[in-house]
Order: sequence, then structure tokens, then C-alpha cells
Amino acid sequence: MNDKILEIEHLTVSFDGFKALNNLNFSMDTGELRVIIGPNGAGKTTFLDIITGKTKPTEGRVLFKGRNLRSFSEHQIAQMGVGRKFQTPRVYLNLSPRENLELACNRKKGVFPTLLSQSPAAERRTVAGLLETIGLVHKADMKANLLSHGEKQWLEIGMLVAQSPDLLLVDEPVAGLTDEETMKTGELLLSLAESHSVIVIEHDMEFVRQIARQVTVLHQGSVLFEGTIDEVQSDPRVIEVYLGQEMQHDDHEAPVSIQDAVATEFA
Repeated sequence: MNDKILEIEHLTVSFDGFKALNNLNFSMDTGELRVIIGPNGAGKTTFLDIITGKTKPTEGRVLFKGRNLRSFSEHQIAQMGVGRKFQTPRVYLNLSPRENLELACNRKKGVFPTLLSQSPAAERRTVAGLLETIGLVHKADMKANLLSHGEKQWLEIGMLVAQSPDLLLVDEPVAGLTDEETMKTGELLLSLAESHSVIVIEHDMEFVRQIARQVTVLHQGSVLFEGTIDEVQSDPRVIEVYLGQEMQHDDHEAPVSIQDAVATEFA
């Protein structure tokens, strides 16, 4: 049995000669939580687009649970078990969190059949459990447009989980969140990582430190470095990419730690 849920082999994506991804190799184990970081233009969004089928590789291949995804559509890949959360929450603002989750549990139904029919008992239990997981039990029946930005993020994550994906792709989940919301988002993702494989794209290095077990750094469409967050922040190649030069200071300035400098550049 293959214990790798995702394998990307010698993958290149070219747009009119520009290589958004360049001979990229990447793999992650089933049940792993992986954080992807990198400067703007490193290829992070294209990386997610390739996995979901939105973009097809120019060269190379993507294997999900051992299956080459090239011939499958976005919809088919989602049905195979890949769920993606975008930066901006995509929820039905005129429906309640409970109704949003019921819709997510009934992907084959339309909006009106779902809302006009009573949910089976098992589905109601699933929705109740998801509301508890994402911390919205007390706001289950209010309109989603009244939720805070963080609560909308949690609701969309809950909607993804309702579709029972094997791999969750989460794009910058704490952008615009308060410190408290950021902490709760990290706790939620760590909880979900106990039963799902999770890839998180993020810039907030404090948040990365909260959740990261293994970090992959992308640069110019390739994997530059992989390791723990401490290893990443002290690696000379990562420092060179983010700062463009070695840290310098004169006798009148306090030395700047490499870790602090890299963390500042990532923020």
C-alpha cells in the first residue's frame, strides 16, 4: 500500500514561456500536515491549481493516492477526495451556518431540494458535529453574512470537511484575522490534521510556527528547502531568497538575528 497521498514528479508548468513551476518534485505522507511558504511569485497558487486540476502540467505528473490526475477534471478530482479552501470565504451569505453545512453534505442535491426537505438523522448528527468542531454552535441559525471574517473562514473549512475529502488544501486561512481568530484557526487545522491530510499555504510565520510539523519553501517554481520551521528560518538559501543579501549591521546598530529577519520578510 502506498503511504504517500500526494506525489509530484518533475513537474513543469509554462505560460507563454514563463515557468510558473519548474521541474518541481514534492511528496507528502497520508495523514501529514504540510505548510507551504515562499515569496510572491514562487508558484504557490499554481501549485494548488495543479493538484485540483484547474491547471494541467506542461511536463511531469501529479499522483493522488497513486493515480495520475492529468486526465481528470476539477470536479472529478474533488470527487476523488481533494478539497480546496480559497483565500476569500465562499459561503452562502443569505443562509445560516447550519444550512451551509447541510448543502455541503448534499453535493448532489440543489439548494432548494436541500432546504425544503428534512435532513436524515445521520446527516443532522454530522452537521451538529461539524458546528461543534468549527465553534459555531451558538451561531448555527443566524445568517452567515453576520459572521465575522474568521467565522466565515471556519464555516468554509467545515463545508469542505462535510464533503469528506482525504486531502484538504487551505490557502492563507488567517489573512485578515484577529490574533484570537488566528489562534483558533490553528487549533482547528491541527484538530482536522488528526483525521485528514492537510496542505496549508501561509505567509504569517507566527501562525506557521503554531501549526507546522514540516515546511516546504518554494522559490521560482521549485522546492528550495524542506524541514522544520527552525531549520527553514536558519537555512542560508532561504535567507538569501528572502533578503537578497546577507544581513549586515554596523557598530551603532544592534545585530539583527537571521530568524527575526526571515520572519519579518515572511510576514
